Amino acid sequence: MDLLSIGEYNIRSLHLKNIILGKNGCGKSRLLKQLEQGLRSRSEGGVVRYLSPERGGLLQYEPGIEHNITSNISWLADTRRQNQAQQFRQQSAAQFRRLELLFLRELERVPAIRSNPAVVFDLIVDRINSLLDRVRIERGDPSFRLLDRRTSAAVQPQDISSGESELISLGIECLVFERECVPNASNFLLIDEPDVHLHPDLQARFARFIEELASAGKFSLLIATHSTALLGAMSEDSQTRLAFMRFGETEITFSPVGDAHRKVLPVFGAHPLSNVFNQAPVLLVEAEDDERIWQQAVRSARGAIKVYPCGVDGINELAAFEAEVVKILESVYDFAVGFSLRDRDLGPTEISDLGPIKRLRLNCRSAENLLVSDEVLARADLSWGVLQSRIDEWLTSNTTHPHYAAMRAFQGTGFDRSNSDLKEIRNDLVGLMGSNKPWEVLVGQTIAGLGGDPGNIAPCSIRTFLGSRVCQLLLGFSPSHTEPASLTLA
Repeated sequence: MDLLSIGEYNIRSLHLKNIILGKNGCGKSRLLKQLEQGLRSRSEGGVVRYLSPERGGLLQYEPGIEHNITSNISWLADTRRQNQAQQFRQQSAAQFRRLELLFLRELERVPAIRSNPAVVFDLIVDRINSLLDRVRIERGDPSFRLLDRRTSAAVQPQDISSGESELISLGIECLVFERECVPNASNFLLIDEPDVHLHPDLQARFARFIEELASAGKFSLLIATHSTALLGAMSEDSQTRLAFMRFGETEITFSPVGDAHRKVLPVFGAHPLSNVFNQAPVLLVEAEDDERIWQQAVRSARGAIKVYPCGVDGINELAAFEAEVVKILESVYDFAVGFSLRDRDLGPTEISDLGPIKRLRLNCRSAENLLVSDEVLARADLSWGVLQSRIDEWLTSNTTHPHYAAMRAFQGTGFDRSNSDLKEIRNDLVGLMGSNKPWEVLVGQTIAGLGGDPGNIAPCSIRTFLGSRVCQLLLGFSPSHTEPASLTLA
């Protein structure tokens, strides 16, 4: 759907499965409610169902609710247009009876189904039970019974968790809606914050459940959430589209979930309300080598370095990843920041920030140059003078080596440890250092072992190569502790 204009909103590129990610108060519920009312007023003949965000009540059957549902066609929709639906779960228990009725009518209407003894209502009940671990439901009078999975003992509605009640209610509501959908018409299921009361694992389970329903193509699904766990669970589906919503926005455009989303989303923790992300902000780096360096630094620092490294596919992809992380941060979190770290290459050290993303550059050419810093050499029980002598000897005896030219170029710069291109010879240097550790491990462990105030900093210290801003923002050191007294080649 190229453009859908309803009320104050213009919605573009709506697909089969759609997710709006946004903070509380940004207008997600307002958007869905306007959509529900606007779509209902059109003459396309499809079914439109809105499930409100705060779904309260007890999961038990009440005859008065079923009477209201059957006697007033708009009663259910009107009560759920409120953000807090106090009797939502009682309504779901009544809807279970409708689910059974719809199944029986289909059985009566379609001879092929009626003649197949394997098609029974319990298959539908099993789909609801697939969402549950501790309890299960089975048909009963007047609606359904709750049973303990292990003992089959009866369980009272007030004795099951909010998450279990939530999954049963949502499962019933979605299955009823699916059977009510009008063939060859525009049917819409609008679910407001299905993640409420659900552990991230259960969010992923519900995501698989609703994806399977929507994949049949009977309806278009629109979910409003602030859960990156739910989005992450649905991100592998090629039919899923994503939009980010900020406060006051009325132009909503959905786009496919791309590689950047799939790689970045696991960084954002189990659920934004857990504040996990703020404790370990994302650190975007150029490649897998850089990611391994910072993963090692985080592990070895044992909590002192609080970032979540995420490698992208090269410098050309970094800007695209930054843009998507900005959208997620601004749509989900309050006052959160992220980081990105580039090699300096031959450019300047300084780079401007991008919204909540603090953008950093190394103060040396690339991450490989950190390998020949004073502290890394010391960790390998080596001095720079000794390594320089070993390089000279290696050049004398390895003139046919495929990396000879690159090593000779390093020597030709006067062994400029900060600015030379060492990518091709990094493993050769590790061999000359006599270390059996990968170069990323050596560098990561060294970064993790840096203390607070080293006093005067040498020109080829790893602190100098990292740069004052990296040390300040990623390692927590004061800027005054990371500036060398003078910068000369050593």
